[in-house]
Amino acid sequence: MLQALGLNARTENVYRALLAEPDGGVERIAAALHLTEAQVREALDELLELTLLRPAADSRTPRAVSPEVGLTRLLARNQSQLLFRQQQLESARTAIAAFSAEYTDRRPEDEMVLRLDSLDAVRDRLEELAATAREECLSLMPGGAVRPDHLHAGTHPDQLALERGVAVRSIFQDSFRNDPGTLRHARWLADLGGSIRTVPLLPIRLVIVDRSIALVPSDPDGRRRGALELHGAALVQPLCALFDELWRSGADFGRPAPRDDQDLTGSERALLHLLGHGHTDESAGRKLGLSLRTVRRMMKELMNRLGAESRFQAGARAARNDWLRP
Repeated sequence: MLQALGLNARTENVYRALLAEPDGGVERIAAALHLTEAQVREALDELLELTLLRPAADSRTPRAVSPEVGLTRLLARNQSQLLFRQQQLESARTAIAAFSAEYTDRRPEDEMVLRLDSLDAVRDRLEELAATAREECLSLMPGGAVRPDHLHAGTHPDQLALERGVAVRSIFQDSFRNDPGTLRHARWLADLGGSIRTVPLLPIRLVIVDRSIALVPSDPDGRRRGALELHGAALVQPLCALFDELWRSGADFGRPAPRDDQDLTGSERALLHLLGHGHTDESAGRKLGLSLRTVRRMMKELMNRLGAESRFQAGARAARNDWLRP
């Protein structure tokens, strides 16, 4: 109970024994607490160091200082040490900011785009941004499954930011609910205090920090693992507007995907829209983060609902029913 003041359980029990029986002596205390005499003497030394005992003139056993005096004094001492430590940490925080500005911010003031040429560089930059973010970290996570390297790259920065009180909001595609690994990651993030919503389709992988810095893939097709770091309102604010619009239209994580007034989920409507614009089942599946098997199953169910015997007929009836709007 008093560990915060520097007393372990054994030392606290010896202190209580001395308060209850001031003339008990080492032997009786050891017997009562099932300790060795050496353990009792060790506890007595600790209590003397904490000024919870004072030597007694007429006894070999020191006298216990009353809790009102001894523990209150010990609490005040710990509070003073804590305040001093907080002042040291604030000084260290200022020094870290100055150090970082001197050695890590090498971006010319007029340079709006920086290139991060490897996954390691992206990970390092994400950690730096999470450690310095002040208000919020926003992200778009397209695709169905989050690959293990992406989970590893994102987990630590998210946790670091949340532990510092920074808001973390992420948008996944609806299809992530079908992937156990991505689902575990989302639940982990939500349990830490992150906010998650889902939408049927996301245009790009994106990270925004404090609405002033954005990271986007240097190669949207995924052939390279680098990123571009964007600065300046002209580049970052449109991406913030994109995130805000997707967030408003998203479904809260943990709830079933909502259906519209025509009883279509967002994924079903997005699939119809993509197929209607010439995408194959394979390319539509890639954009939605769905397997080819899932795409074909969804399309078969939609054809049944439309009473269509062919895809052409399904497309005509979907258009007549206004199912092809985005």
